Amino acid sequence: MSRSRTERLVNLVICLLSTRRFLTAAQIAATVPGYEHDADDAREHEAFQRKFERDKAELRALGVPLETGTASVFDTEPGYRIAHRDYALPAIPLTPDEAAAVGVAARLWRHAGLAAAATSGLAKLRAGGVDVDPHATLGVEPVVAVDAAFEPLTAAARARREVSFPYRVPEDDASTARRLQPWGVVCWRGRWYVVGHDIDRAAPRCFRLSRIVGPVRAVGDEQAFTPPADLDLISYVARWSGPVERNRTTRVLVAPGRAAGVRRWAANCTPTPEGDVLELRYADPDSFAAWLVGYGADVKVLEPAEVREATIARLREIAGVAAPQELVEAVR
Repeated sequence: MSRSRTERLVNLVICLLSTRRFLTAAQIAATVPGYEHDADDAREHEAFQRKFERDKAELRALGVPLETGTASVFDTEPGYRIAHRDYALPAIPLTPDEAAAVGVAARLWRHAGLAAAATSGLAKLRAGGVDVDPHATLGVEPVVAVDAAFEPLTAAARARREVSFPYRVPEDDASTARRLQPWGVVCWRGRWYVVGHDIDRAAPRCFRLSRIVGPVRAVGDEQAFTPPADLDLISYVARWSGPVERNRTTRVLVAPGRAAGVRRWAANCTPTPEGDVLELRYADPDSFAAWLVGYGADVKVLEPAEVREATIARLREIAGVAAPQELVEAVR
């Protein structure tokens, strides 16, 4: 299934879950991204109807309980909806680690290009006078930032399609062109990496996404290669990265009773009236800052300046604009 069709099906499910009334095909076409067409053009409308029929069949084949009915006895055109009673999952108990993983996955959702379209669709429903259930879907807020190469590389890995990109290592001023069969993208110690088969070097290689300094271009056909059957991306990146030498020290102020994860790594703790001053060892200010910002205003960086500045830069990167003053003050 193509990515565009997958996105359209996801947005269709979100649309039909977000209303208690039956929506006609015309209302769905005006709401769900991917169904846009000129209803007065016979050819375009026929193409939409074929597309919509295929999507309905696909949803039913996937087990989605798609209902057909009318909102009132005066309606002549049938509508569609998904009943919560048939589609809702039972309560799923999660451990704290599992819940954290689900949260990270949800926050990364926007980078698959779905959250903006879903938000747009729900806004169109409300503007059209459709009763939208605000609790039907999760509100996804982007608090995890990824590199620009993340989306094209994950798409290429899913499609098993070769890519090319310019890559620069710290030792060289100029970038070099790399060609890769991407097996997958993974986060390791606050950094994103792509693992795959380097075509020019005829060997497995790992590349940090932040060092890709230009566009990632897909090359050739889909299904052009097969990743190793026993592939473990995390283990490969860990071996490639080598041991981390935490030979620098930082001091942070932690709010009373907060940031247990930071406290766990503290080499020393000094209570003060404002909170606890912790000493921690770190290797790289950027990756360390990426970890600290996850604790928000509960952690305030005291020193050194390189960690403070890296933390502020990370907040600005997440926000996409200059960080709000209250966030900047939280790390100064």
